[in-house]
Amino acid sequence: MPSTSPRHRRVALPLAAAALLVPAATACSSGGAGESGADQRLKVAMAFPPAQAMSPYGDDAVTLSRLAVVEGLTGLDRNGDAKPALATTWKRDGDLAWEFTLRKAAFQDGTQVDAAAVVRSLAAAQKASPKPRVLSDTTLTATAEGAGTVRVTTKAADPLLPQRLANPSLAVLSAAAYKDSGKGNGRVDPAGHATGPFTLAKVNGAVSATLERNDTYWGTKAKAPGIDVKFVADGTARANALRTKDVDIAEYVPISQAALLGDNLVHEFPTARTSGLSLNTERGVFADPALRAAAREAIDSEALATGVYEGRADTAQGLLGPGVRWAAELRTAPTGRAEAATPAEVAKTEEIVLATYTNRPELPEAATVVQQQLEKRGFTVKQVVRDYAQMEADALGGKFDAFLQARNTLLDTADPLSYLASDFTCDGSFNISQLCAKPVDTAVAKAASLSDTEARHRAEMTAEAAILGADALVPLVHERFIQGYDDARVEGVALDPMERTLITADTHVG
Repeated sequence: MPSTSPRHRRVALPLAAAALLVPAATACSSGGAGESGADQRLKVAMAFPPAQAMSPYGDDAVTLSRLAVVEGLTGLDRNGDAKPALATTWKRDGDLAWEFTLRKAAFQDGTQVDAAAVVRSLAAAQKASPKPRVLSDTTLTATAEGAGTVRVTTKAADPLLPQRLANPSLAVLSAAAYKDSGKGNGRVDPAGHATGPFTLAKVNGAVSATLERNDTYWGTKAKAPGIDVKFVADGTARANALRTKDVDIAEYVPISQAALLGDNLVHEFPTARTSGLSLNTERGVFADPALRAAAREAIDSEALATGVYEGRADTAQGLLGPGVRWAAELRTAPTGRAEAATPAEVAKTEEIVLATYTNRPELPEAATVVQQQLEKRGFTVKQVVRDYAQMEADALGGKFDAFLQARNTLLDTADPLSYLASDFTCDGSFNISQLCAKPVDTAVAKAASLSDTEARHRAEMTAEAAILGADALVPLVHERFIQGYDDARVEGVALDPMERTLITADTHVG
């Protein structure tokens, strides 16, 4: 689902029937009514069941990151800048190379983190099929410079490499994780072979998972002895489990349930996710810029924010919302916009197909409101609503006139560059609007060449102005995340606009 999917390609598919088992990293209590405080296991309801048997090369990598299982060479701070993780320091060596100094750390299976392990993990990610999305626009080559230093080179200059290496798909795993990868199935097993504060001990298909505290963790030891995870796709069911204290933490509480839960159980914060209407710039009705402009003028963002999202979303300001902290002060007006077609001209057009997916509960309702707004302008609209997995190929193939999606704008590198490149450039891999415009490609290419952060951001906002000017995407609202937990009982939950962190070593029942 957009990001490249509703949560980057989160498709709730069942796992193989057999559960995945590894020896636990530590012998911990199984939890129960007699436990209290920091001795109590966490009970967590996750929204998206594993889709690829917990492979680090798909969206399951995000689940592993949110459960504090995997780590890479770097992490991200609140501003999206790289911070130390398995690497303590790094420096650039010319345009194409970086050197990373490793910390002393052990994998959850007891083997040591060294340069050979990092090289192995990055090479495996580079060779994976399909390749992790974070590597779709670059090629990495890692070499060991002694036991404690890794040199990473790229074919083209990559000023975002430290942020890129924080992506969960580039997690560093021990040699044992790859024992089955040479058997033709490409399987990589992170269970018991990662470095995070919690060890994945068991996965019960698409139903549940068990995690244990990693007592050999290089950083602060986790306060909770373990985590019992339930995968609950139904948002109302997650909310009910939180209400009845069947779980301590429920991720992605639906807006419809937030008011029912009450403020002490609901924690709302800005995100980097924008819901928008991608208009097909290549064929059909919206190949005409004047008709795209008419569609944009028809949209009432405030009505969507207050109605469908019940005030728990921000009205659209551009492609990048409040979750991208620097965007507002650098934003410039859209450039090159066409004059909107008149209602009479709109009325002469053929029926348009407006599509969205069911995986995010607000989107079908938002599509109905958008349909009404477009019809008020004079368009004739037919809706198509299906599971995301059933429609992604059609959306990428340009078979819809308009596609309503929720998109994480800080995907992959915690910088909008990869989002702008994948969604709006001529060679973009997720270009649902089918846009190919020289000003956009030029601005994105310029941003990719800039190592200075502010200069890169300014180039990205130049690209945003051109994209909005072409009306390739009409921003609808900037979403807010709603995580559920009782703040009188549960401490240390991460409220992360980039969606990579939920549980940390500090998360526990107080």
